[in-house]
Amino acid sequence: MAKQKNNSLIADNRKARHDYFIEDTFEAGIALQGWEVKSIRAGRVQLKESYILVKNGELFLFGAHISPLSTTSTHYRAEPLRNRKLLLHRKEISGLIGSAERKGYALIPLKLYWKAGRVKLEIALGKGKKLFDKRETIKQREWEREHQRIMKYTR
Repeated sequence: MAKQKNNSLIADNRKARHDYFIEDTFEAGIALQGWEVKSIRAGRVQLKESYILVKNGELFLFGAHISPLSTTSTHYRAEPLRNRKLLLHRKEISGLIGSAERKGYALIPLKLYWKAGRVKLEIALGKGKKLFDKRETIKQREWEREHQRIMKYTR
């Protein structure tokens, strides 16, 4: 996937990279309602506790919280935690389903962004990290930070 501009990023699931080894990423569209798009434009979306499940051969985003704006119509009741269908090609879906059914693999939403005026979701095929893997990642990150400090003062 090509790098998108930073201003097109809507929401990022940073915890996903801490909890999973990311093996492959895919771009998917999302079936949204009008009030959801307006809320997303206002930045009222959170992917932190979200996950992707397969139902009847289709992928759905669960747990993504899109807060309704106060200007949402009074006669319509908005559901912030509604399940949203992901839009992918049939070949991609069947490949993802086959990969996700392997032991230890999961489909994880990584980031939500704008692309050509549409909301896109970057999803990843990931394998869960064990506790010692997470500790190793933290050690590596701290060492990189310390290394940068050392290099800064030796110049």
